[in-house]
Amino acid sequence: MQISKKGGISIFLVAAVALTVIILTHNNPDADQAEELLKKGISVVVILFSCLIFVRWYDKFTVLPMELWQSRHLIWKLAKNDFKKRYAGSYLGAVWAMAQPVVTVGMYYVVFDVIMGGNASRTSADVPFVLFLTAGLVPWFFFSEALNNGTNALREYNYLVKKMVFKISMLPVIKVIAATFIHAFFVLLLLIVAAIYGYYPTIYTIQLFYYSACLFIFVLALCYTTCAVVVFFNDLVQIISIALQIGMWATPILWDINNLGTSRLVAVLKLNPLVYIVNGYRSAIYEREWFFQDFFSTMYFWIVTVVLFGIGALIFKRLKVHFADVL
Repeated sequence: MQISKKGGISIFLVAAVALTVIILTHNNPDADQAEELLKKGISVVVILFSCLIFVRWYDKFTVLPMELWQSRHLIWKLAKNDFKKRYAGSYLGAVWAMAQPVVTVGMYYVVFDVIMGGNASRTSADVPFVLFLTAGLVPWFFFSEALNNGTNALREYNYLVKKMVFKISMLPVIKVIAATFIHAFFVLLLLIVAAIYGYYPTIYTIQLFYYSACLFIFVLALCYTTCAVVVFFNDLVQIISIALQIGMWATPILWDINNLGTSRLVAVLKLNPLVYIVNGYRSAIYEREWFFQDFFSTMYFWIVTVVLFGIGALIFKRLKVHFADVL
């Protein structure tokens, strides 16, 4: 179904108005009112600015999503082939993709809980550290693998980039979907670990689908920028590798952000969208909270993700005419 430009803009503006009304009428009696007012003001300004940008560059923002939707069947087929091809030459196949993260979880658990113990493995939720750790590492493994593979998508499939009839905008999506297959296994592993410790699936557990979708869209938004830039700047791969090492510790995966209290450091750390994702996985497993209860964190995440996706789409579209020449 093809949506006209006028219809697309109308839908976006209606959604923006509805979101603005929700933000202005939302009230958290337990929060500082001055801080709540500031958050509302910033949110409304960002939404207004986003509307102006979207209306001004509607065609550029929508061309990429439309290409992906029209090619959805081919994308799914190529993603499955990419996943199979990656492990075609080994006897154990995809087992190797699962083995390394499982060993990593085990080693962190042994070091931080068994050997160090005490405060090193203390969490505010008072849950077993291995469950706390697994719930944080599962989304991180997916993010790091999808970002690395998505960044190198154009270089790996350079022979397709040089074909004029092939829509190269599909390549980053193919890589992210291929990473999702392994992620599905680890979500299942997370549920098993939770059940072992008495945290059985509840109605809140369905939020894992929501947070997985959040993570998928967020990393895809980043990949459209990184895969386009890395074609011209090879050093970006090394920069991303270092950034992932720093991000591993800057994100509350091995430690609990709630132990920091309400300091300004917490506010700075929460600017990292992955904090929303990691905390979301834990909420879905054992904290028994809905994603909309942390209203402004949800709004902040989606605003940042949409902005990053828009930037990625513009950069990809601007640079793709030069990909074939460079590769």
